Amino acid sequence: MTELRKAVERYWAAADARDWTTFADTLAAEVVYDLPQTRERIRGKDAFLRFNVEYPGDWRVRTERVVADPDSGQVVTWLRVGVGAEEMQAVSFFTGDGDGRIAEITDFWPEPYEPPAGREHLVERY
Repeated sequence: MTELRKAVERYWAAADARDWTTFADTLAAEVVYDLPQTRERIRGKDAFLRFNVEYPGDWRVRTERVVADPDSGQVVTWLRVGVGAEEMQAVSFFTGDGDGRIAEITDFWPEPYEPPAGREHLVERY
């Protein structure tokens, strides 16, 4: 297991536990957080920590899958995030700083939608 993978696993466990000290310890000082769907970017550990501490609602996060590529220094997670009765899925891409900390995070929050008509005979809905 790579150092970055360990950091990402600690990051999500700390986020779910609201352990902001451990969460901050996983981050590089100049971490960059991108949300392409809303075109938002947060720069720096202090701003990103505050963003998470102040995020509204009693959300919970469960990691479904972690994929780490030690050759590229990249880790990807598939998450299920619950806020009350609502559940969302997210995919997050992480890049390390070479010292076992998280330097870049890109989050994608896909919205569920109904598929187009005409392929019902090919798919199974769940």
